[in-house]
Amino acid sequence: MTTTANARLAPVLERTDRNLDASIDRLCEFLRIPSISTDPDYDADTRRAAEWASSQLADLGFESRLVDTDGHPFVVAHHPGPGSGRPVLYYGHYDVQPPDPLDLWRSGPFEPVVEDGPSGRRVVARGACDDKGQVMTFIEAFRAWCEVHGGPPVPVTVMLEGEEESGSPSLESFLASHREALDARVCVVSDTGMWDVETPAITTMLRGLVYEEVEFRGPSHDLHSGMYGGTLANPLNALVECLGALHDADGRVAIPGFFDGIEDPPAEVAASWRELPFDERAFLDSAGASAEHGEPGRTMLERMWSRPTCDLNGIWGGYAGRGAK
Repeated sequence: MTTTANARLAPVLERTDRNLDASIDRLCEFLRIPSISTDPDYDADTRRAAEWASSQLADLGFESRLVDTDGHPFVVAHHPGPGSGRPVLYYGHYDVQPPDPLDLWRSGPFEPVVEDGPSGRRVVARGACDDKGQVMTFIEAFRAWCEVHGGPPVPVTVMLEGEEESGSPSLESFLASHREALDARVCVVSDTGMWDVETPAITTMLRGLVYEEVEFRGPSHDLHSGMYGGTLANPLNALVECLGALHDADGRVAIPGFFDGIEDPPAEVAASWRELPFDERAFLDSAGASAEHGEPGRTMLERMWSRPTCDLNGIWGGYAGRGAK
């Protein structure tokens, strides 16, 4: 970093530190809005969260607006910065997951609490680390730049969505219809993780998702096992037989062509992963598991970071009430 850049950055960092308590207050205000995008009962609150974030950006001199979709709105904001060059695009989401099970919360999920943690103070609430906390880090950074220098050091565009936790059904059409408004030289996504609290990470790729719902049907009505058992295919038997064939005995996905086009990470990247102080036992303990499972011949980090997976998210069928039928 040049001396000039350092001179411009230093007072911004100083302002950020000085305003930390006020920044936490604003984060807590954001967290109090129960923007649960998957539950229609919270549609009004989800929109209120979008309006809150948009107003924060507008107060900093951004041209900010809500763009309605068939679902929840997008927040789109732009600041010209010094007025030259393509902008940096910041992405985040203002919706949150449902807070259930509520009995596991020590405090209300939408009643933020600042408490001491093993690494210092932390804010506890639904959305504090996914993704309202990350969104507020760059909004507060913009605030410091605007207060010290009158604006960010580069042109900036912000896009916040309200359906990330419900599958982003409006995202593809929104991107297609707002291509020019979102044109950028680079996109910064802050909805990712760090190696640990002391070690930042740059995430360059994420696995996408493909959901399929499979339904097996058999006889037109319930059948008595004593009269029909062993003569007809039981849909549940057939379903679990099909699902059981998704993986081989070693845990490798057995779907033909599943790994076509999947490239291994560069050798230097794979080597850097092996150098990380990864504690497999602690990882298993964090998941409440006793043994690892997965594609043979791959480390746990390789499976997690560079390999596609195939998993069941839910299964039901037949009689599920009390007793037997």
